[in-house]
Amino acid sequence: MIRSMTGYGEASAHVDGTHYFLQVRTLNGKYFKATVRLQDEFEALEAELESGLRRRIARGTAAIKATCTDETGAAAQEINLKAFDRYVEQLSESDHVSAGLVKLDVGALLELPGVLQPPGDESERVARVREVFKRLLGEAADVLIAMRASEGELLAGDLRKQLGVISAQLEVVRARAPEVVRDYEQRLKGRIEQYVREAGAAAEPADVIREVASYAERTDIAEEIQRLGGHVEQFLAMLESDEDTPVGRTLDFMAQEMLREANTMSSKSFDTGISRAIVEIKGAIDRIKEQVQNVE
Repeated sequence: MIRSMTGYGEASAHVDGTHYFLQVRTLNGKYFKATVRLQDEFEALEAELESGLRRRIARGTAAIKATCTDETGAAAQEINLKAFDRYVEQLSESDHVSAGLVKLDVGALLELPGVLQPPGDESERVARVREVFKRLLGEAADVLIAMRASEGELLAGDLRKQLGVISAQLEVVRARAPEVVRDYEQRLKGRIEQYVREAGAAAEPADVIREVASYAERTDIAEEIQRLGGHVEQFLAMLESDEDTPVGRTLDFMAQEMLREANTMSSKSFDTGISRAIVEIKGAIDRIKEQVQNVE
């Protein structure tokens, strides 16, 4: 079973008058990389959420976004009246303020450092939010993984189709390969007979045999055919496997090996029929190489 690296999952909850929301998006990535966006007061939880997602997925570029909205009166921040009064006292000493040329803005005063403070015990609040976010991350990851698995089924279908193309064209090559040597032998004998008629010279049978053997050795692609067929079988077996392990990198490596065998066959073959089949094979392998970039 394979999974795509593209997916989305979200989860939300209302706990004691507070609304929590968490979403996870993933895209293609060679390795696991995550960015976490939280409200400033919860930045300490970023590493924990990233680690929690890393335990669920192995590859992909992930983005986690989580928000916490307190809908009760407890959300109001506390005003440090001593700090507020001290700011007012200092500003009142200004000639511009005392003369009425500048009016004090309460809203601006509230934004000064130390005037507004988080309500209640901040560590207790963070601990409470941590537990809810961890639960929501698990729920969102479940949805994300299910989507990645669904996308993986579509990818597997297309990969099987391309493997079918390779197998079919490989049979064409396998059937045609022995004929190539025989055709070359017939052409060689024909040219020799023509040479004999024109020049009156005779050709030694041993020379003909040697030339045919040399050509057969140069154009022998039996090993490449066997190896490519083996790669296709192994690739298909990994698609059909029930093991829940990431295989994207392995499939990518195997696609590169398949292309190498196809290129070797192409360089050895001078037959038009085989060349056409290899072009189809290489096209299917290129499609596979594109698709496996999205496999976890």
